[in-house]
Amino acid sequence: MGHTLSPTTHPCVLFLCVHNAGRSQMAAGWLRHLSQGTVDVYSGGSNPASGLNEMAVTVMAEVGVDIASALPKPWTDDLVRKADVIISMGCGDACPVYAGKRYEDWDLPDPAGQPIETVREIRDEIAGRVQNLLASLQPGE
Repeated sequence: MGHTLSPTTHPCVLFLCVHNAGRSQMAAGWLRHLSQGTVDVYSGGSNPASGLNEMAVTVMAEVGVDIASALPKPWTDDLVRKADVIISMGCGDACPVYAGKRYEDWDLPDPAGQPIETVREIRDEIAGRVQNLLASLQPGE
């Protein structure tokens, strides 16, 4: 039988940042929204915050993506091993590295403490990157 992936197996993407409160949550929200269930989406932080960045929640709601119920959490080794693609956003040396994984490092400003206009720009930058990521996960479509 072996361990080949069946055509129904979804790609798994893990977004990582320090606090798992802003950038990684916005990216996960976008990917869940745009993939409509065709991608398994997770996020985590190296030092999770106690709650989401309220500005991130607000700007995502403006575009119809609800991330208000998400909770910042640490990543686990199991989750990192499960991921096909790992996107880091400013966690530097704290981000885990495993051989054989597809890695991308998205250099994005931290939305914490930024005015709403800046957080909107970050949201839109993330949206574009997520759209490109999603296209790369769905060859032939």
